Amino acid sequence: MEFLNGLVFLTNFVIIPAAAYGAQLALGALGITLVYAILRFSNFAHGDTMALGTGITIKLTAVLVAFGITLGPLPTALLALPIGIAATGVILLVTDWLVYKFYREQKAKPVILVIVSLGVMFVMNGLTRVFFGVRDIQFADGERFLITVRQFRDMTGLDEGLAIRTTQAITLVTAVIVMIALFWFLNKTRTGKSMRAFSDNEDLALLSGIDPDRVVRVTWLLVGALATTAGVLYGLDKSFKAFTYFQLLLPMFAAAIVGGIGNPKGAIVGGFLIAFAEVTVTYPLKKVLTYWLPESMAPEGLVQLLSGDYKFAVSFIILIIVLLFRPTGLFKGQSI
Repeated sequence: MEFLNGLVFLTNFVIIPAAAYGAQLALGALGITLVYAILRFSNFAHGDTMALGTGITIKLTAVLVAFGITLGPLPTALLALPIGIAATGVILLVTDWLVYKFYREQKAKPVILVIVSLGVMFVMNGLTRVFFGVRDIQFADGERFLITVRQFRDMTGLDEGLAIRTTQAITLVTAVIVMIALFWFLNKTRTGKSMRAFSDNEDLALLSGIDPDRVVRVTWLLVGALATTAGVLYGLDKSFKAFTYFQLLLPMFAAAIVGGIGNPKGAIVGGFLIAFAEVTVTYPLKKVLTYWLPESMAPEGLVQLLSGDYKFAVSFIILIIVLLFRPTGLFKGQSI
């Protein structure tokens, strides 16, 4: 019984939150990976693309709620999400036409495009702050919990309870659907195969008659969909604040690099690895160990390796270790 209580406590405060966070990081890292693999540069504007797409979705959600249009127990933001994705895709296409296309035609080095993406990042960040503000915004409506602590205790008779938030369940289900759809698109459709060919060998792909402009457009649309979806899921699960999405750049890049940047499978594995590492290292495990260890060995301290304020330092440390000992990541990078 004591073991089960410890396991429920660990699941409630570590495993489920880390799984939801990992799904959000994985979706964000997939967008970074697509840009790197196909457009061949590290997109530092990705975090603020997430913020901008999420902000648009929040405004649309407010309009729907004002007209009495909701999804009942589910967040209304899910209804606004497709429109937010479309709007973000248009913004990215316009940004590519106004900014990135010039440097691509000039055959600029990847480092130049990285610097350009920094400029785009600052512009997007400014637009997000101007139009959506800098305060925390809670926009999750509907039922808050699928199962509450009291319900779980009544069903199991355990001392510890398990609460599953609706947003956590939606995050995991949506992430699985999006990942399956993305891999199906890349492996089964003609456009997806063209993108893979373009990523593997651009010159050979051009000789085969693949339209590079079409590949670029589809890439940005996919990136917009992944960024907006990841941003909205993160905002529903926690809250929306413009600067938070800029901070997510480090764990998302860490996830992409740890898994093998340019490799979608690696981005997914890296996202969950980074998330579980961050949550486990920064959460005090005293109560879990009190349940699992004999009374004489029960810890007196919090058993917290790092404060929650240093959460992003965990992803940085993992990133450094991987770059030192396995620069290509857990999976070989630059491959879709």
